[in-house]
Amino acid sequence: MNPSIRRLGAILVLLGSLVPALAAEAKLMITMMPKAKGNAYFISCKAGADKAARELGVELLFDGPTDSNAAKQNEIVENWITLGVDVITVAAENKEGISTALRKAQKQGIKVITYDADALPDVRSFFVNQATPQGIAYGLLDEAARLMGGEGEFAIITATLTAGNQREWLKHMDVRLAEKYPKMKLVAVRPSDDLKDKAQSEATALMSANPNLKLLMAICTPGTPGAAEAVKQAGKTGKVKVIGLGLPNENKRYVHEGVTESVMLWNTEDLGYLTVCAAVALAKDEIKLGATSITAGALGTFEIKGDNILLGKPYIFNQANIDRFDF
Repeated sequence: MNPSIRRLGAILVLLGSLVPALAAEAKLMITMMPKAKGNAYFISCKAGADKAARELGVELLFDGPTDSNAAKQNEIVENWITLGVDVITVAAENKEGISTALRKAQKQGIKVITYDADALPDVRSFFVNQATPQGIAYGLLDEAARLMGGEGEFAIITATLTAGNQREWLKHMDVRLAEKYPKMKLVAVRPSDDLKDKAQSEATALMSANPNLKLLMAICTPGTPGAAEAVKQAGKTGKVKVIGLGLPNENKRYVHEGVTESVMLWNTEDLGYLTVCAAVALAKDEIKLGATSITAGALGTFEIKGDNILLGKPYIFNQANIDRFDF
């Protein structure tokens, strides 16, 4: 045999033996999209996601709109499809709007998980659910009822009127109001675009338009400190109570000043950590529909109900316990 041919054959054999090794060394590429990447809530989620990515040896791409922008989310998904990532995880700003792009990703062989706010069920494998919609809605409303004595006017500040998860919470609140708190009246639901300053201006307008307002409830994390600042500036501390979803560190000052009565949330770092663990398990075919639990590293085991991976119940932060938390 010609020596050149023998050498070429040897090179091809060597290259063939390297392919599996190179494939084994290639890191899984997991993406995470927040509703707004500057939101402290999602920055905290990213901290947990980064930790999981390091522990699992995967590459994490974190990107999203600078504000709540459903069209921008679609654009980023399209870019990730072109890049050929392994798993897309997304907190959907608009469940219908994002679903077309996610459906396209699935057709390209990319696996999809949602977290924080779900898309349409057919466009993802699992939803990492921070708490059930009913649990969040009932928890917030029951706390409001306790502080209002079960009667009077209150208003809600949301992120956007199209945010799928928050629309779901509002539906459950409507049911709870009718069944358990008929003397409480929801006078308005106003959007803040996930911005503290806009939440503050909306809260100020709500207090001006509704002089009998007893409570402001924010169901997006920037909304709670925004509403608290409005109440403080208006000199209505104690007269108009503030509750809502929020990060402890963003609300400690208002809680200790007596402006905000209580803040409800879950561990956002754990949400990011669990999401990445679920994405990696899905990429490796370690979880499939029908599974009843998932193990997520140092956090332990979590329940799966149907296609929902459950982080747990929301937690109430108040003057008695808020200083124990740092996120």
